[in-house]
Amino acid sequence: MNINELLESSSGRLKSLQARRRERFEVLSHVRAALPPELKGTVVTAGIEEGRLIVGVSGGVWATRLRYRAKALRERVAGILGQEIHSVRIKVVRTPPP
Repeated sequence: MNINELLESSSGRLKSLQARRRERFEVLSHVRAALPPELKGTVVTAGIEEGRLIVGVSGGVWATRLRYRAKALRERVAGILGQEIHSVRIKVVRTPPP
């Protein structure tokens, strides 16, 4: 593989990663917008994989509280995005200290 081929293939991968990052940011924005103020700040990550909305929150207490709202959250985000979402997975993610 010559350098031009390497750059072209890397460029394609970078564009794919950038598109995925934009998509996840859009989902994260919609998830946060669908939540009350006390919960929206706890959501760190969000994305959709194989029809499942995956939401990362900053602590176990927040994950539990969010699980009570999972059905409404799923329906609202699916409606906004025009995408079918079958389930929601809420997980605790570690965030680095500021």
